[in-house]
Amino acid sequence: MQPATTSPDSTQLVHIGRQPLYDWSGHVVGYELLFRGAADEVEASRRTAYATSQVIVNAFTEFGLEQLVGGRRCFINLTRDFLVGELPLPFDPDHAILEILETVEIDDAVLAGTARLVQQGYEIALDDFVFGLGHDRLLGLASYVKLDLLIREPDELAEVVARCRRYPGIKLVAERVESEEHILLAQRLGFDLLQGYAVGRPQVLTAVALSPSRLRRLELLGAVTAEDADLAKVSTIVQSDPALSYRVLRATNSAASGLPRKVASVRDAVVLLGSAKIRQWAALMLVSDVAESATEDQLSTTMARARLCQTVAERLGLQGEAAFTIGLLAGVAELISEPVAELVNRLPLTVEVADALVDGHGRLGQVLSIVRAYEIADEHALASAPVSSADLAKAYLSAVGWSMRTIEGALGR
Repeated sequence: MQPATTSPDSTQLVHIGRQPLYDWSGHVVGYELLFRGAADEVEASRRTAYATSQVIVNAFTEFGLEQLVGGRRCFINLTRDFLVGELPLPFDPDHAILEILETVEIDDAVLAGTARLVQQGYEIALDDFVFGLGHDRLLGLASYVKLDLLIREPDELAEVVARCRRYPGIKLVAERVESEEHILLAQRLGFDLLQGYAVGRPQVLTAVALSPSRLRRLELLGAVTAEDADLAKVSTIVQSDPALSYRVLRATNSAASGLPRKVASVRDAVVLLGSAKIRQWAALMLVSDVAESATEDQLSTTMARARLCQTVAERLGLQGEAAFTIGLLAGVAELISEPVAELVNRLPLTVEVADALVDGHGRLGQVLSIVRAYEIADEHALASAPVSSADLAKAYLSAVGWSMRTIEGALGR
């Protein structure tokens, strides 16, 4: 195997914000990790799925969690995509508290997803909590509730504290503690932790990071999603790109991996992490990469096509995940201006999936043909399709709606 090379523009500066949380003895008990797009950025320019993906990837694979928090707990803001399981959490519960933003609409899907995360051992924090906005449905699942001291009068704050105390086990965090008066108020009301400028301002930390090849990310994702994933093949892909090697090693060696020992080689890292964890890291890196390099319309079209392929396949009794992958890769080939045959040649896809993508063969190829015919309104081709036009119309509208929600969440538009 030829050693991978890096070009002068293959490195980039990555940034992350870090604000401490203190207990009453003055000890730092944890840090909230915050998205920062630049070293001089005072506040986050994004609070989206993309921002969360960047924080996770940078914290665990560029900086290293130990360097950032030194064995303390970290709070990571989550958007809806992560809570309902549409985007993966590639770290174990032991070293991160999941902070649910006040902007997340709490519906049944979010409630169920949060309950699943709690069952898996994750602790939940409610950010900028206000009664009456729906987040009170999560109080029974929360370990931390963060209350903004600047938006309430003392009497109102005392009432909110009393109501929260009805839920046993919750720790109250006083947010935006910006004066000595705020510290005294938080002490009088019995808050457990303090966060704000009066006790500790956010810091922006910067690191030089290698940029993994987009093709290698796609190749890696394909390798770990293939049937009977070949970990030797995965190791070869990872080792062919220095940035991927570095990230996988950091992810494995960090405390977040939950592994009993550290590793000495990329191959060890791949074996110990396993295909599921590596698939999650690859997916998050792709979210970060594609969200920066494609337009909203391009992303939406690609995701809608993948979703429609999945829906059509499932209605025909076929494997939905394989059909979603076919629709996604067909769109990715267009996004990166690469013939789909060349893309397929670099991915360890099953014969059925490869034939469907390149030649339109097989039942999965038929699914892709139906979806493409619907996209261009080819009535002649649709006349013989095993799915009715009415069903296709409903599935298409549902796919577009899902795609728009997903992309808007990722890009914050």
